[in-house]
Amino acid sequence: MSRVSELDTGLHRYDVKRVFEMKSLIIGRGYKVATHIENKNPYGFKPGRFCMAPFSLKTIIIVLLSLLIQNNVFAKDPLQVFVSIAPQEYFVEQIGKDLVDVQVMVQAGASPHTYEPKPLQMTGLSKAEIYFAVGVTFENAWLKKISSFNPNLMIVHTEKNIQKIPMAAHHHNDNGHKHGENNHQEEETHGKEHDYDHHPHDGIRDPHIWLSPPLVKIQARNILDALQQVDPANNSTYEANYKDFIAEIDLLHAGLENTFSGKEGTPFMVFHPSWGYFAKAYGLKQVPIEVEGKDPKPAQLKEIIKYAKEQGIKVIFVQPQFSFRNAEMVAKEINGKVVSIDPLAYDWSENLREVASIFGEVFK
Repeated sequence: MSRVSELDTGLHRYDVKRVFEMKSLIIGRGYKVATHIENKNPYGFKPGRFCMAPFSLKTIIIVLLSLLIQNNVFAKDPLQVFVSIAPQEYFVEQIGKDLVDVQVMVQAGASPHTYEPKPLQMTGLSKAEIYFAVGVTFENAWLKKISSFNPNLMIVHTEKNIQKIPMAAHHHNDNGHKHGENNHQEEETHGKEHDYDHHPHDGIRDPHIWLSPPLVKIQARNILDALQQVDPANNSTYEANYKDFIAEIDLLHAGLENTFSGKEGTPFMVFHPSWGYFAKAYGLKQVPIEVEGKDPKPAQLKEIIKYAKEQGIKVIFVQPQFSFRNAEMVAKEINGKVVSIDPLAYDWSENLREVASIFGEVFK
């Protein structure tokens, strides 16, 4: 059999991608030009040499299509997804993996309470398929605008089915004082997605639900349901990834429970009350310096300092999105220090482990 004939029939017996790297394809007069790249080959061609072999157009198309398929040329583009904060990006990527392209609205260092989307983000939102909301403040003003900007955008409230608690506050009255206790009275959600937010008679509802592993499991389920609805062809992949993520959350939760075992009721002082759900999950007491979203007045600051001294608190936790000024003032008065912990870090699992480790050292 001739070398050309052997090559022609050999295409069916050898992995074309392994033997040849396509440098160019010339469809005309039934010729194909290929460059051999392996030292060992079944046809005896010297590496780097060109060979001219007549092939039928059908053979050329079949070979080309096989190469395209092997290189995922025809793979579907990932879903264009937006989230409000970085921890959500982590959640969605754990479930969606390479099937999603996630963009975050609130950039590093910015506060989700006051954030305003950038023009480039609004352009991206016009092409997005899903927006995963979480209930942070800026969404109250922007979700309707975003929805009107892209009527085909699915807005998913990942806080669905989560019972929110009031924001912790420092209270003082003439008959005594009550400091930073979390009101853990849970109330029923009312089924409609727009009813998840604040209830005036109970005060401001705490949006920081991503800092409680048990509540993240609820958010993960809401994310899974949305991805499967928009992309049913990959249902099984999303389901498998979801189960892996739930296992990760369970492992994290068990570790944190172990860290805080025997520490029930231990107070920790923060500037902004972001850690209420975390405190609730592990039996701790969050004591905020901030009062209803505002810096404390001198009389309130005096009471906070008094409480810290009474409880032996020596560390004030702050987050990088807020000013450290008042926290540093309190730390100076109690002969303590300021420590930064970030509730908006992307690497959610590792971040909570690190925060727990810091708390554990402080509580000793």
